[in-house]
Amino acid sequence: MHLNFGASEIVDMADENKSAVPEEKEEKQESGWTAPEEPAAVAEPEAATSQQKDLSRPSAHEIYQQVAKNAKEELKRSSASLAISGFTGGIFMGLSALGVGLALARLGGSGHAFMISRMFYPLGFIVVILGRSQLFTENTLYPVALVLTEPRQIWNTLRLWATVLPSNMLGALAFASLAGLTHSMPADVVQAIAGLGLAAVHQPTSTIFWSGVVAGWIIATAAWLVSGSHSITGSVMVIWALTFVVGLGNFAHCIATSGEILTAVLTHQLAWAAYPRWFGPAVAGNICGGVVMVTLLEYGQAVLSRSSDEKQVDLDEEASA
Repeated sequence: MHLNFGASEIVDMADENKSAVPEEKEEKQESGWTAPEEPAAVAEPEAATSQQKDLSRPSAHEIYQQVAKNAKEELKRSSASLAISGFTGGIFMGLSALGVGLALARLGGSGHAFMISRMFYPLGFIVVILGRSQLFTENTLYPVALVLTEPRQIWNTLRLWATVLPSNMLGALAFASLAGLTHSMPADVVQAIAGLGLAAVHQPTSTIFWSGVVAGWIIATAAWLVSGSHSITGSVMVIWALTFVVGLGNFAHCIATSGEILTAVLTHQLAWAAYPRWFGPAVAGNICGGVVMVTLLEYGQAVLSRSSDEKQVDLDEEASA
């Protein structure tokens, strides 16, 4: 079939098609149909760059700012809130003793029993630090770092210490009571935990103190690095690696080891007087290690790096002028 159209007919058909388009749109709108949205524009390079900066390695000053922020939040809490959190932290720190005790009891006299059992030592620290329960050795970093820039916070810091340390001890006692005075755990596990406590107290006072210095140094370092971490996974790895060293070296931690010693006391393998003789040097060492070897040094690093950055900004401004 042969069709012939003139120029005028073609123009008329085009006009009809154009007029039909709005009608189709109106019909689709009346029926509730909406056109799909155009794909979002690709993010600008500057936005991607800013996101990448957020994931970059923080400077010492940036970590210090986060540490100070955490300290302010904790110091605002009431004494009752700190006490409950400290009691919780003391109980949860018993997971370190429980993990090590279970491994020792199950592995027996195996040649690798000591090394493998210490792999479970970080359990309590991971739960307490990530769960934001109060732990005395963590608080040798956070509030003390804040006091260095805001001296008026010294009384709040002393209030926190005076609340958290006894509540941590009571929490450790609660764990020891669960282990030693009930049948919640197998006898060989309880004996393994008590054995850890016996080994801890049978050390000279000077050894306990310096061992506590090392433990305080490592735990405060872990708290500093966690403050600069961007992820939970990274925080877990940092805590595990550093506290594994504390367990491997049998360094004196005033709360983690308290649960072990008090278990030995409650099972009548150790006199009550042995606990304060160990506890005093251990606490003193933990404070010295955390405050002197981490807080003061990292604060100095943060202040000096900040000064260097400000000087560099001034130089750049002078050069551009």
